[in-house]
Amino acid sequence: MSGTAELVAVYARSWIDRDRPAARRMIAPDAEIEWNLGTPVDDEELVQTLHRIAAFADSVTVVSTTCAGDRAALVYDCVAPFGTVRMAEFLTVADGAVSEIRQVYDVVALRRYFPGLLDED
Repeated sequence: MSGTAELVAVYARSWIDRDRPAARRMIAPDAEIEWNLGTPVDDEELVQTLHRIAAFADSVTVVSTTCAGDRAALVYDCVAPFGTVRMAEFLTVADGAVSEIRQVYDVVALRRYFPGLLDED
């Protein structure tokens, strides 16, 4: 397993296991973060949202990981009581931390199967 693969596996496992401090440590302080949820995001909002997903989901499973050099793509299935939401993350690793995160959610399914998730503080 490459350094990138190991690092992104630890990052994914951290948020899936609802270990916010560990997930936060895996993200570089100046990381560039984007998502398609319609609101600006910083590292703290990202970690909080991932924590809420992991807490609400019956299970979160990494269904695919692809790494090339310092880049990785992960696809997750987040199983909720009423259905499954798929999400993808595109990550860049630098200096032992995740330096770029691009998340793509199935927003329609997220709102349907994780009601209130996007509205919580």
